[in-house]
Amino acid sequence: MAGEADLSAALVAAQGGDAQGFEVLWQALQPALLRYLRVVAGDAAEDVASETWLQVVRDLGGFRGDAAAFRVWLFRIARNRGLDHHRRAGRRREDPDDGVLRERVGGGAAVEDEALDGLATEWALRLVASLPRQQAEAVMLRVVAGLDVAQSARVLGRRPGAVRVATMRGLRRLAQNAEVLARQGARGAATQPGGRRWSVQPTGSAGVVTR
Repeated sequence: MAGEADLSAALVAAQGGDAQGFEVLWQALQPALLRYLRVVAGDAAEDVASETWLQVVRDLGGFRGDAAAFRVWLFRIARNRGLDHHRRAGRRREDPDDGVLRERVGGGAAVEDEALDGLATEWALRLVASLPRQQAEAVMLRVVAGLDVAQSARVLGRRPGAVRVATMRGLRRLAQNAEVLARQGARGAATQPGGRRWSVQPTGSAGVVTR
């Protein structure tokens, strides 16, 4: 897997027209991008991902920044393309919690830093997709894309505090999901295809799904 130094070198090469540099970027970032878009755009994820990379190719020469900034730029393009898809389809889902964030989220900042192992599985992606849109996007950007709070906020066009709360709310909802609780009931875990084991581990008043 390419590290930040490799991605930075690949980015410079790609901006200079080097096809191999672009391939390194694609291979490193496409898997997480596609998983994110499966939550944002559903069955159109692959088409939206293709549109995203086409725009990247078109606009890469004007991009300014390092590998971390490129990741934010890439996911922001993907999100905009995904929202365009929903507008065209006339079925954009709204988050009922988009207004004033009145609920005090317990458990501290540690909740948002917990990883959801095995989030590449269709089962886990389906669970995340069942969350309100703002929460689903925040969880995917923080956990799958590996963006920090500030970077996720730039992708989503929201305040960092709002992204932090959305992530923690999303993780809490996942921990309380009936399917997750059913798996927890089988001695705290259930074996998934490929040998993964899932359980809910409480963190303060919230919880996270772990393997």
